[in-house]
Amino acid sequence: MTGNIQFDTYGRRTNYTIDVYEMKVTGSRKAGYWNEYERFVPFSDQQISNDSASAENRTIVVTTILESPYVMYKKNHEQLEGNERYEGYCVDLAYEIAKHVRIKYKLSIVGDGKYGARDPETKIWNGMVGELVYGRADIAVAPLTITLVREEVIDFSKPFMSLGISIMIKKPQKSKPGVFSFLDPLAYEIWMCIVFAYIGVSVVLFLVSRFSPYEWHLEDNNEEPRDPQSPPDPPNEFGIFNSLWFSLGAFMQQGCDISPRSLSGRIVGGVWWFFTLIIISSYTANLAAFLTVERMVSPIESAEDLAKQTEIAYGTLDSGSTKEFFRRSKIAVYEKMWSYMKSAEPSVFTKTTADGVARVRKSKGKFAFLLESTMNEYIEQRKPCDTMKVGGNLDSKGYGVATPKGSALRTPVNLAVLKLSEQGILDKLKNKWWYDKGECGAKDSGSKDKTSALSLSNVAGVFYILVGGLGLAMMVALIEFCYKSRAESKRMKLTKNTQNFKPAPATNTQNYATYREGYNVYGTESVKI
Repeated sequence: MTGNIQFDTYGRRTNYTIDVYEMKVTGSRKAGYWNEYERFVPFSDQQISNDSASAENRTIVVTTILESPYVMYKKNHEQLEGNERYEGYCVDLAYEIAKHVRIKYKLSIVGDGKYGARDPETKIWNGMVGELVYGRADIAVAPLTITLVREEVIDFSKPFMSLGISIMIKKPQKSKPGVFSFLDPLAYEIWMCIVFAYIGVSVVLFLVSRFSPYEWHLEDNNEEPRDPQSPPDPPNEFGIFNSLWFSLGAFMQQGCDISPRSLSGRIVGGVWWFFTLIIISSYTANLAAFLTVERMVSPIESAEDLAKQTEIAYGTLDSGSTKEFFRRSKIAVYEKMWSYMKSAEPSVFTKTTADGVARVRKSKGKFAFLLESTMNEYIEQRKPCDTMKVGGNLDSKGYGVATPKGSALRTPVNLAVLKLSEQGILDKLKNKWWYDKGECGAKDSGSKDKTSALSLSNVAGVFYILVGGLGLAMMVALIEFCYKSRAESKRMKLTKNTQNFKPAPATNTQNYATYREGYNVYGTESVKI
């Protein structure tokens, strides 16, 4: 402390200044001063630039973590040394930042393999955050999430990548189309309503044709009425079967050999045609999409689906921001999920992201992993291509480059990140490591619906109906043939018996009885002699 030694009336020291130093592995640096009037006063930009310039003369320690695709070992890393052993998004990002800030750096993999969290009992930070807090590293270039608890002990640059917590599940098997998948464009309830509408229209058309005299007409024929005293019944083309046939032909858009002649009958036909037009158009519009898209049925679509079920377990990475998000959340759904995760047995928390992904793949759809969306999207594009991201992000956050509190490198690094963002280099790096090197096809190949050519299974039901209809027609034709043959046989037999029958003249009662008996035996088909 500096300044004259003075005390106030309460015996407390006054008019003094405290110099504030930043302690680092390479030595100490004066970060500013503090007094009772101005409080803490950091160094000016000029002073920081001078300190930053001095950093050019030494090697900066950059802490990071092995996490695909951010930092990975090259295939031949045993034959290489230093920074050349690594590759990945953060390796390229560190190179670009160092080029803009003009510093020399050395990549250092964090020893415990953790991002950084504070132990609730010892209050000690682990992971990369601990490396910065305790002066073992100068910069952290890694997928390190910007959070409040971390911001209290270290400084972050502007986000170099935006993301959110997402859900990873094992990709479900593609559902095979059903035999009658051509019925899928319309719901079951609609098909039932169509059937009832068809029957109802046929019945109404039958009744209207019966009541309307404009549907009655006499056929020109030489047949005599059965009873000369009563007029014949007016013939009507729209019996119940013809009404059903007309309605079916109109619905199938094939027409019919008969049509209503009365105004009331034409009104019924008109509204049925309009109904048919709308239904057929709606069906046709949806049919192509339903038949040419392979659908995968996912049991989970959102965090709410996870929270309200217990069949599928779910967990997060231990000692990470995702776990901290659920622990601190005040949203009811996330509180319920956190209550489940912290009490689940066996534990649903994994040491590394790779362990969580492996657990998803081996669970046969019984485990969901909660992780950053960027990592989720990356793994989805890697073989064996058996995972997928479902639902939207649970929150919105970002990755930032971290430096110790009061570090002279904070401002230059922040400016470098902003410059890389404006130049489009950050987007270029993401495309390079996420999608250009993808192993599962195009960027959107992980979508749940995939267009493909029609297969036999898509339209098998149509062929079944065709074969069934042809078989039914043959069976009905056989029944008609047998029925007609039997009726014709009876008619010919009656005709033959009538021709051979010669009754005696009705000269007495006995002969008359014989005649009556013969008449009754052969019925109305016999000939009176």
